[in-house]
Amino acid sequence: MNEVPQYRRLYEILRKHILTGVYEEGSLLPSENELCAVHGMTRPTVRHALETLVKDGLILKKQGKGSIVRKPPQNIGILSIEGTASAIGGKYLKTQILQQPVTCPWPDPFHFELSEIERESGCIYLERLRFVDDRPVFYDINHLPNINLPRFTSRSLENRSLFETLRKHYQIQITGGEQRLKAMRPTEAVTRLLNLKKGDPVLYIERKLSTNREGFHIYSTIWFNSEKHFIYGTF
Repeated sequence: MNEVPQYRRLYEILRKHILTGVYEEGSLLPSENELCAVHGMTRPTVRHALETLVKDGLILKKQGKGSIVRKPPQNIGILSIEGTASAIGGKYLKTQILQQPVTCPWPDPFHFELSEIERESGCIYLERLRFVDDRPVFYDINHLPNINLPRFTSRSLENRSLFETLRKHYQIQITGGEQRLKAMRPTEAVTRLLNLKKGDPVLYIERKLSTNREGFHIYSTIWFNSEKHFIYGTF
């Protein structure tokens, strides 16, 4: 396993502190000199970490002032860019993988328009069932472009966050997106997976998520059982 670069370790620490409110929006991060001293890192390493935070929209660099915290929007519509756990109010979800990631052609037709590069590269396909308090709440199907995701199909996503895996191992950060929602009657398979009563409606969601990697999108189809839970978001 490749060792995480020093700059990335510092980036992860600062990112966590920004998103959890240790540093509030508009406040200043410690200076480069302070970060070097506290973390035992060289100035180029610290600057690399800060530049990555700038790229991800988490800080602004101002000459003579320093690194100013700039929190990104936490929600896309009603679903959080931090993942499904945040979207339902921070409850931890248990994740069961129904289909391990596999490389395959894109479905044709597909519910979102694909770029030529995406279409030509094929996709990585996976299915998950997600539980809250041991009750099935989300059944989702995900399609990722098979572009610069080495060894992704060998990674275990059981009880792991897809967004976190992409961010930590591939430096892919969700930045925004679009989604379509409608209430519909589920198929027999979805009814069985989500333990619905016959005839119960389900919330159907199609998402196209943008990332900090130009031209790279994540596509999800989600069925949501709202009998005991609602999706939470502020925007």
